[in-house]
Amino acid sequence: MTTAPATSADAAPADAEPEQRVLQRLILPLEATPDIIPLYIEQQTARSGSVDSSFGLGDADAPQTSAPSASGGQSGSQVDVSELSHRHSVKIPAHQMRSFGTYFNAFPASYWRRWTPVRSVRLSIRTSGRGQIVVYRSNARGSIQRQDFAMVSGDTESVFELPLTAFGDGGWYWFDVYAGAKTFTVAGAEWTTDAALARTRGTFSISMTTMNKVEYCLENIRTLESNPDLRSVLDVMYVIDQGSDRLGDHPGELGELEESLGAQLQIIEQGNIGGSGGFSRGMYETVQAGTSTYVVNCDDDIVIEPESLLRLVTFADYATTPTIAGAHMFDLNNRSVLHTFGEVVDPWRIQPALPHEDNSLGHDFAQHPLRSTPWLHRRADVDYNGWWMCLIPVEAVREIGLSLPVFIKWDDAEYGLRAKKAGYHTVSLPGAGVWHVSWVDKDDLVGWQAYFHERNRIITALLHSPYARGGRVVRESQYMDVKHLISMQYYTEAGRLLAQQDALRGPAPLHAEIGTKLPEIRAMAAGYDDSQAKKDAGDFPEIHVDKPPHRGRPYVEPRRTRLPAWTAKTLVTQLVRPVKERAERNPQTAIAHQDARWWRLSQYDSALVSNAEGTQVSWYKRDPQRVRDMLAAAARTHAELFRRWPELQQEYRDAAKELTSFEAWARTFRENPAPARPGRDDAGASAPADGGATTA
Repeated sequence: MTTAPATSADAAPADAEPEQRVLQRLILPLEATPDIIPLYIEQQTARSGSVDSSFGLGDADAPQTSAPSASGGQSGSQVDVSELSHRHSVKIPAHQMRSFGTYFNAFPASYWRRWTPVRSVRLSIRTSGRGQIVVYRSNARGSIQRQDFAMVSGDTESVFELPLTAFGDGGWYWFDVYAGAKTFTVAGAEWTTDAALARTRGTFSISMTTMNKVEYCLENIRTLESNPDLRSVLDVMYVIDQGSDRLGDHPGELGELEESLGAQLQIIEQGNIGGSGGFSRGMYETVQAGTSTYVVNCDDDIVIEPESLLRLVTFADYATTPTIAGAHMFDLNNRSVLHTFGEVVDPWRIQPALPHEDNSLGHDFAQHPLRSTPWLHRRADVDYNGWWMCLIPVEAVREIGLSLPVFIKWDDAEYGLRAKKAGYHTVSLPGAGVWHVSWVDKDDLVGWQAYFHERNRIITALLHSPYARGGRVVRESQYMDVKHLISMQYYTEAGRLLAQQDALRGPAPLHAEIGTKLPEIRAMAAGYDDSQAKKDAGDFPEIHVDKPPHRGRPYVEPRRTRLPAWTAKTLVTQLVRPVKERAERNPQTAIAHQDARWWRLSQYDSALVSNAEGTQVSWYKRDPQRVRDMLAAAARTHAELFRRWPELQQEYRDAAKELTSFEAWARTFRENPAPARPGRDDAGASAPADGGATTA
C-alpha cells in the first residue's frame, strides 16, 4: 500500500508502468431512497457468517449460518438519505464508519480471477480529512480477512496493490473507512488493472423489446441519453416496438430524445412476434450494422443502474475468450431484494435451478448484507442469464445465430445452452444489476403463457437434453397436467395440450406461426370459466358452504410418502363424483392466490381464485367430463412424445441452424410488419428487405 497527497506530482514517469484501465468505480445511488441504500453503502461493522475449520471439514461437518445475528449482521439504522448527494463521493460524519462491502461497491474478485487473465488489481482511494481505510477480502466460505490498512490525513490518494491469486472458488475485495474527530470525505475510488490485458476495447448496441410500456421505455432511453460515459461506448440503441401504444404515438417526449441521441437511437416498429422476435431483431440489426463488439438484450420494463452496462462491457473486454456477460435482477417492488444470484438448467428435468444448494431466491440485502452472508461469496457459475439485461459478443451471434422463434419463454435459457456448446460461456456478473418485477409477483404458469412454457420447454429438451427421451421431462409434464386438471384450471390445460400437439408437429411451423399463435391461444379463453376474470369477488354470487372442513381444520398438503396414492384417489374422485348442484350456482370458497395450491383447489367443486397481481378474480368450476377428455388427450400426447422422442430430437436438431439463421428471421420480419395506423403516414412496416437496418 502507498499513500500520497492527492495533488502530488513526484510519482514515477507515466511510461514507467503499464497504463491502467478502470474496471469498477465507487458509485452511490442516482436517486438515494432508503430501499436501495443497502446495495451501495452501509454504516455497520460486520462479522463473518462463516465458521471455518482448521481440520479441513467439509460443509456437511462445519456449520454455517447466513448471518451472525437475527438482523443479518447489522446493528442500528442504515445510512441517512441526506448524506448521499453525490454519485462518486460521500462525507462520513466524525467518529463513524462506512462500509463499501456492498453489492454495487465490493469487487467480485473470483469472477475476474476465473474468467479473465487479470491476476492483480489496484485500488485507488482519494480522501480528504483524517481517518483510516481498511481493505478486506473474503474467501469462498465467506470468511472475512483484513488485507491492508492505512491511516490518512489531508487530501490523500491511497493505493493498494491487491493480488487475485487466492480467489479460485469465490471471494470479494472491499474497503471500509473510519472518520476521525472531524468529517472525513471519500472523494472517489477505482479498481484498475493493466489495460494491455484486455482482449479488446469494445462498443455495444442495445436491443430493447417493448410492448405497451411507453413510460418505462422512455425513462430507460433518458438514462442512456443523460450518461456521457455510456454514450461514449454506445453505438445504437435499437428499440423494437411491437405494441399498440407505440413510442411514435408520443412525439413530444420521444422527439427530444431523438434529437439529443441522433443516430444512437433507432425505433423499429414491427408486428408482435414476442420477446424472441424483438430481441432477434435488435441482434440482427447490430450484426448487419457491423460496428459493435457486443449487443445487449434488455427488457423494457426495467430500471437500470447505468454503471452496470459499463461493467458488463469492461468485463467482456477482459474475458479470456468471447463471453456472454449478464446482469442480476433485483425486485422492482422491493428494491433491496436480489431475485437470483445465477441460474443453471437442470439437465435431468430441463428446469431452471440454482447453481448451488446453499443459494437462495429472493435475498434481501437490507436484512442480510453481503459481508455476513457466506453463500454470496461462493462464485456461481451459470448456464445462462436472463435477457432482462444480457451482453452477447457479436461474433457469437454471427456463429450460433439468433433466438429460436418461440415467441416468449425459454429463449434466453436455450440461447445460453446453445452458446455453451459452441464454446461461449455465460457469466452472471455481481455488481451489474437491474430492477424488474420479480416472478414472485407473477404467475405465468397459468393462463395463456402456459402454452409457451410447455411447448418451449419440450423443444429445449429435444435440442439439449443429454438423456434418452429427455430424462424426466415427459413424466414431469404428465404430473403437471394432472395438477392443473384437479385444480380446475382447464384453460391452462387446454393451452398445455395444444403446446404438446404443436411440439409433435416438428419445427417447421415455428417461424410461420410466431405472429399468429398468441391470438389463437387467447381466442380459446372464451370457452373456459377459469379464464373469465372480474375485478372483485363481489361481482360473483355469494359464497355458499355445503359442508365445512372436518372439525374446522384447513386442508393441508399430503405427506410426500402418501402423495402418489393421495393424488390417484383425488383424480378418481374428480372423474366420477358429480358436481354439487349448489356449487354450480354459488362458489364454495374464496382462495387467495398464494393459497391456491393444487392440493387445496382439488377439494372443491367451485372456488373464487384471485390472480398473482391481486387485480382480478376468476370462478373455477369443476367439470368431470372435461377432466376425462383432457386426461385422455394428455395420455395420448405424452405417449406419442415418448415414442417419437428420438425421431423428434433429430428433426429439431437438424432444423436448429436454419430456425435461428439470419435469413429465416429476415423473412419473418418482412412477414410480420407493424399494422398500419390510421392518421399516420407510415406503412406500418420496418422490416429489412436486403439485410439492412430500417427505422420507422
